[in-house]
Amino acid sequence: MKRWQADTLLLAVAAIWGLAFVPQSWGMADMGPWGFTGVRFALGALVVLPLAWRERARPAPPTPAGGPPRALLLLGLGGLIFLGAALQQIGLLTTSVTNASFLTALYVPLVPLLAWAVFGHRPHPVVWPAAVGCVVGTWLLTGAGPVRMVAGDWWVIASSLPWALHVVLVGWAAGRLGAPYAVAFSQFVVCAVLSLAVAAAVEDPSWSAIQAAGWALAYTGFISVGVGYTAQVVAQRHTREADAALLLSSETVFAALFGAWLAGDRLSPSGWLGCGLILACILASQGVPLLARRRQAAAA
Repeated sequence: MKRWQADTLLLAVAAIWGLAFVPQSWGMADMGPWGFTGVRFALGALVVLPLAWRERARPAPPTPAGGPPRALLLLGLGGLIFLGAALQQIGLLTTSVTNASFLTALYVPLVPLLAWAVFGHRPHPVVWPAAVGCVVGTWLLTGAGPVRMVAGDWWVIASSLPWALHVVLVGWAAGRLGAPYAVAFSQFVVCAVLSLAVAAAVEDPSWSAIQAAGWALAYTGFISVGVGYTAQVVAQRHTREADAALLLSSETVFAALFGAWLAGDRLSPSGWLGCGLILACILASQGVPLLARRRQAAAA
């Protein structure tokens, strides 16, 4: 897969995730956050299971020496998704979809910092203002007013660290193991098992509640997890972590556009400005390094 194809795929993932915020919020009317998270990731695992099984039949490339064992790596990725998804879902109990989409975007500036610290991947200088611009654009998109913090907001803020770590590690892990679908399936299963175990201990899950949240679970499970997260794993094998974070941050723009189309929401002038700023930052993060490489090649 070429880099531009991977980046296009990540934009499609952002669109899928942008639409998912609303059904995630709806699902809280009938289920607790742990049970909802567990069921939707179990559904996502079912989607990718045939691909992972087919991949299993192919001879696996040798795993490079050093680094964590395969099982520990897969458990770690599943644990990061478990923390990120569950903390975000708990936050949606008491915060708005708008606040959640804004605060989730805080992982964007964390990703280049973590990628630099973990792998020594020094980002292009344009990434830093672009990352900050994406956060500012998301704030404009949410109304450009003061963010009144409630308990749910702090849960969503806490979710930004595991999300950032997952973005940094998932492409590296899929490339290291040579099995993106197995990585996707394994992390979904780990997240589902952990979430359902907590739900059994602290919630009162029931079949009637699952049925009541059926449509929300269907989209967030089959599409957002099964298609979206799997496509993320595949695409991130072919692009840098910082670029992936900036591209995925456009989910807030898609959330606003889908809200206007499906729910009759209307963007304010600051909202349109925020959409434009996020788009400009994404284009700059991709275009400026590309132009620099072309100039270097021409000079050589």
